Amino acid sequence: MDANAPQNPNDDASAHPSTTRPGRWSLRRRVALGVGVATVAIIAWFGYSAWDVQHNLTNARDNAELAKKSLLTGDSEAAQRASADAEASAVDGQQSLHSAPWRVVAAIPGVGAPFKSAQEMSDVVVGLTRDVLTPAVETGSALSPKDLVADGGKVQLRPLRDAAPQLEQISLSARSLADQAHQVSEGGYLGLVNDVRTELQSQTDDVAKLLENTATGAKIVPAMLGADGPRTYFMAFQTNAEARGTGGLVGGYGVIRAEGGEVEVDTLGKNSEVSYDHEPLDLGPEYKALYGKYDPSTDIRNSNFSSHFPYAAQIWQSMWKQESGETVDGAIATDPVALSYVLDAVGPITMPDGEKVTADNVVELTMSTAYTRFIDDETNGKAGGNEARKNYLQTIASKVVDKMTGDIKSPQKLLDAVGKAASERRIAVWSAHPDEQAIIAGTPLGFTIPEDPAPYAGVVVNNNAGNKLDYYLTREIDYTAETCTGETRTSTVTVRLTNHTPDRDFPRYVAGTYNGRPVPSGTNLAMVSLLATNGATLTKATLDGKQTFAVNGSELGHPVFIVPTTVPKGKTVELRYELTEPATAGKARVPVQPLVDEPKVTVNVPNCGN
Repeated sequence: MDANAPQNPNDDASAHPSTTRPGRWSLRRRVALGVGVATVAIIAWFGYSAWDVQHNLTNARDNAELAKKSLLTGDSEAAQRASADAEASAVDGQQSLHSAPWRVVAAIPGVGAPFKSAQEMSDVVVGLTRDVLTPAVETGSALSPKDLVADGGKVQLRPLRDAAPQLEQISLSARSLADQAHQVSEGGYLGLVNDVRTELQSQTDDVAKLLENTATGAKIVPAMLGADGPRTYFMAFQTNAEARGTGGLVGGYGVIRAEGGEVEVDTLGKNSEVSYDHEPLDLGPEYKALYGKYDPSTDIRNSNFSSHFPYAAQIWQSMWKQESGETVDGAIATDPVALSYVLDAVGPITMPDGEKVTADNVVELTMSTAYTRFIDDETNGKAGGNEARKNYLQTIASKVVDKMTGDIKSPQKLLDAVGKAASERRIAVWSAHPDEQAIIAGTPLGFTIPEDPAPYAGVVVNNNAGNKLDYYLTREIDYTAETCTGETRTSTVTVRLTNHTPDRDFPRYVAGTYNGRPVPSGTNLAMVSLLATNGATLTKATLDGKQTFAVNGSELGHPVFIVPTTVPKGKTVELRYELTEPATAGKARVPVQPLVDEPKVTVNVPNCGN
């Protein structure tokens, strides 16, 4: 064939496309290659950008923590450096997340969900560092525990009072940012982003609560510690081995005197030294109907049956006025578990016989060992008996108080211990000054029953035998309600009580009963009260599946249902309240009565406001 002859268009040119159409296919390849390179570049950029964001936000978190630690140790310069570094890192992370590529992707429906969530979270973090951390460090430099508490335990009140307005503003900013964190969009298909979102919401809530408590303290502590004149407070030592509404039976007491930030405790006494010959205090018809038969305002042992601490505090104020002629400015209550936290901060105490009382043994010593150690001192459980044991417990209380009000090596550890006890409601405070009490009532220290309509299940155990077996009692509480489909819904509150009393030769006043009931030694007899949601009605109460009788009453707007409950040694009983309650808005609350155990609490109650 002639090489120069024209080719037949029907020849099999398709067998060699690369040679017959080189321009067309090379262009496709170049385009594909270009798109691939661009895609890889974009992915690489986003990968680097994501790493950069994580790096900056991690730096912000770590420096924020360093600023806090430096502040608490009194190193204000280090705190300010760390605060500035935290803010700079947070801003860098925010700028990356709000760059043009991130904004474009964040705007894509569905695909952009985690990007948008990350942007919103970075805004919260910047706000926290700029509007909360930085001013908090500036203000807190004057409030370092190291400088705030002088030698001898005197509290410097002027810096605290001066800082109150600024702390209030910082607290408001923290709460606003916590609310903003709860408005952050969900991360969609990226579970990791959702996990970070949940963590941020929890952290901002914690910061807001901490600053709210700090601002509250700065507002009222100076006056309460005698900045404007002497103050006195009745202090009750509660023993959780015999349960009462606010924790435990009042076994002893003291009077706190404060002036100019200096605090001392005197007039330590035993409950057996408080007369029963008092004029009763009128706390209203509801209170009288529920608790009147126990003579709470004339018998200090029964003064705190109600879980509303202001009732007990007012009774103690009335009693002390009739005992001494002195009107106290308020009342405080604490328990051996709180003392264990304090001893962990200030160190052990030494008893006159050389015995060491430490954070590890004070709870068992005061609520278990002491009752068997002084078994020969028993006087049939009558008032005024067991003097050796009561003297022993009073000595422990006195020495712990001396340690707290003396030279303190680590004020921060002591403040942390007190804060932990307060968060568990193991320290309760009431002020006779209405402006102060209005603030305290809204904090954990107030130990109050709320009067709003939000879902509520307050389970209260009161010892019904006069024994000391609640040291061995453990609790489980479950509050479950149906969805918000109507004006009312069905709910259940389930309480499981387990009696762990060991086989031991206990005195009768520890493991027996005082009212002659024919029950075996070691049997726990409890009056279990449920303070339910406002407007709730009881459909049925059961004990171990069998319907039982409940005493009805009301307290501060809450219906109260009381069931006498017997818990044999080594057994668990289940008390179940079946209710119809209003489908009201608000987060469900299950306050924990401060006994010895840490109860397991489960809440499955939809918020009808969402």
